[in-house]
Amino acid sequence: MNEALPDLIAQFRVKQGLFRKELVEAALYELDAYGCVMKTDKVFNPGDTLVLDLVMDMPFDKIRAEGVSGLVTERRKHCSNFFYSIDFVEFDTGSKAHLPEKLRRIREVLSKKQSLKSRRSPGPISGLRQMA
Repeated sequence: MNEALPDLIAQFRVKQGLFRKELVEAALYELDAYGCVMKTDKVFNPGDTLVLDLVMDMPFDKIRAEGVSGLVTERRKHCSNFFYSIDFVEFDTGSKAHLPEKLRRIREVLSKKQSLKSRRSPGPISGLRQMA
């Protein structure tokens, strides 16, 4: 886990006091059909359930998968932050029936962005030196 996924964040609400909730944005480091890994300074414990909105920033719009329920399965401390492994909870066929499709779309776009980035980033020998 070396760098965050491009243009993708998780948003969730954390209770602040009796009546206030804080909107938190966290970087995602992994995402697949079964879960994700995110990094935040908020403290959760394995067994906690979170409701995430996954938001991918696009040039003209955002792709959003809202209300994704996840179970915290692992916590690793890294400096003043934590990496959390989160398993997505099964989607019911009711109001959240569209979520698997939204998540699939985010993963597709992410895959394309990562392959473009890897083609653009110079390896040990840059493309200009190879042509010389």
